[in-house]
Amino acid sequence: MKIFDGHADIWFDVASKRKKGLENIVKNYHYDRFNAGKIMGGIFVAYLDDESVVVDDEKEMMFMVNSAMHELRENQDLFNIIKNQGDFNRGLVSEKMNVLMGIEGLRAIKENLDWLDTFYALGFRHASLTWNEQNALATGARGDENRGITPLGIEAVKKLNRLGMVVDVSHANEKSFWGIYEASSKPIIASHSNARSLCDHVRNLRDEQIRAIAETGGLVGAVAFKGFVSTNKEEQTLSKYVDHIDHMVDLVGVKHVGIGFDFCEYLHDDRDGRDMNPLGLEDASKAQDVISELRKRGYKEEDIRKIAYENFMRVIENTLIK
Repeated sequence: MKIFDGHADIWFDVASKRKKGLENIVKNYHYDRFNAGKIMGGIFVAYLDDESVVVDDEKEMMFMVNSAMHELRENQDLFNIIKNQGDFNRGLVSEKMNVLMGIEGLRAIKENLDWLDTFYALGFRHASLTWNEQNALATGARGDENRGITPLGIEAVKKLNRLGMVVDVSHANEKSFWGIYEASSKPIIASHSNARSLCDHVRNLRDEQIRAIAETGGLVGAVAFKGFVSTNKEEQTLSKYVDHIDHMVDLVGVKHVGIGFDFCEYLHDDRDGRDMNPLGLEDASKAQDVISELRKRGYKEEDIRKIAYENFMRVIENTLIK
């Protein structure tokens, strides 16, 4: 079963490795694991982590975007970049990797929404207003819980809607979440979040938030970061991960649930980061074990296909411009 991964920090990794003089990062460092797990694409994002705070945000983001553009140019045989309606399906036929270009957190643009036009022109079709920080647009999961989306953030959401870019609420704090929900006229997604009723972590979603996303026609991509799967180390397993899928399917229906793994092991050169993912779901090569678990739990093949990639395909198609 093919899988579309709703969240992968690929462009961050590409930029990090290009600083060390490496080339063809996806082909040399990621493709084998994707292929083993039958992950045929995903939302590949650029983002600024906590360490980027000490440098010029705009400069760092521009380097990351430049690195992504270079990677795409040098590997045109590998990627199908989803920009317009129909592109996703064409990529499925061509057997290339279907990539929706994403920006996770817009702090680098500061108060300049013209950046969104630039991102769009470069092929980006996804954005979240924040990572964990608070910025000129909204407040992330680690920001002030009493601060939400700003008036400029509302303008940003509306502009993303007009451009035909997918709006992502993962990493937004609760107050920002509801502001984005109110501001958006198109489906919203939480590309990589779990159910807070099963794991009480600030990055996870309350049931009413999951219902609200479904009301917009959007979806939640279940995330495989172990700390978002369970606060109990003994339960940080593939089975518990699939429990989150079960819960969200029971809550809002199979049409509104996807997969947003957010594998982190490749972000650590010494590979110690492997233990950031659940037991049995250590990296992308294990992705088909999720499909096997869904089959064991009695999911129909047509419903597994929806969770695996068709739901993301529908939301993306309904957001993009022809």
